[in-house]
Amino acid sequence: MTTMFANELDHTAPITTHPVNWRETAKPSAGPGQILMKVVACGVCRSNLHMIEGDWLPDVPSISPIVPGHEVTGRVVELGEGVTNFAVGDPVGVTPLWKTCGVCEFCTSGREMLCHHREITGETVNGGYAEYMVATADYAYRIPEGLDLIDAAPLFCPGITAFGAVEKLDVGPGDTVAIFGPGGVGHMAIQFAALTGAEVVAVGRTPEHLKVALEVGATRAVNSTDSDELASLTDAMDAVITFADSDVVTAQAFEALKWGGTLVNAVPLHFKEFPFNKGQIIKGTILANHAGMERVLELAAAGKVHTITQRFPMDQADKALQLLAEGKLASRAVLYNEE
Repeated sequence: MTTMFANELDHTAPITTHPVNWRETAKPSAGPGQILMKVVACGVCRSNLHMIEGDWLPDVPSISPIVPGHEVTGRVVELGEGVTNFAVGDPVGVTPLWKTCGVCEFCTSGREMLCHHREITGETVNGGYAEYMVATADYAYRIPEGLDLIDAAPLFCPGITAFGAVEKLDVGPGDTVAIFGPGGVGHMAIQFAALTGAEVVAVGRTPEHLKVALEVGATRAVNSTDSDELASLTDAMDAVITFADSDVVTAQAFEALKWGGTLVNAVPLHFKEFPFNKGQIIKGTILANHAGMERVLELAAAGKVHTITQRFPMDQADKALQLLAEGKLASRAVLYNEE
């Protein structure tokens, strides 16, 4: 048996109990329609933490043991039968969307991210916290030359999620957009929103995140723990996007939203009651489609958007997850293997 090293989760448990273990395991091979990637990097997403700690039981994780990780970059080392769109050595990336059914109303209308039969990288199939990973060739993306494969990893979850959220706004020059939760995903949304010509306001409680927000294009940063600063946004935003999974943040976002404005939520909305009589529009968002991911890569290759990352060797997944849980990461954690 050919082996590799990977971070595996046997059973869900609090991250403080160190349930993710770096160990030797079977190396996969590419089946029909698949590619085998030598993983260069994989971003660390809060949803990985939710899965590891059992927040999504009984459905996720759906296999045991499982290798987490769903924003993955690497190089093709093996082609499965029938694969013609890649060659060995190509730099590639994979999003959370590992595969969909291809025939439902969503898959046939450019909304494949809504497919009810989708397979999710690192949740229903093994992901990228490893030395190697199998991907579906039709759901992998060639990474443009010149992009650093470690820094590019977050493009495949925060990047596509942020792009999909901003894409749902009808904003441009003269409009003001507030991004609530300017962290790993939010710092990408700030950049995409700024490209529309709108003024972008970052709202959060972590000083490091607010500092990064100003560096990547926000014209103003508001500390949500300062009641006076927060009050200055009341009924002033043409659009808001929420990236913080909190009923408090949801309430703050609605307070900031103008009459007739649009709120896009990139996380589940939590509220018991709220006033909804101002002609406002609420939209949900999940990732973006294939064309959206291609556009994200184009913008990154052109230098119009970039990621802010904090790097950890692949065998330090436990450390990165601990820091994420403790709120001690200033930017997106990315695990990497030496090329």
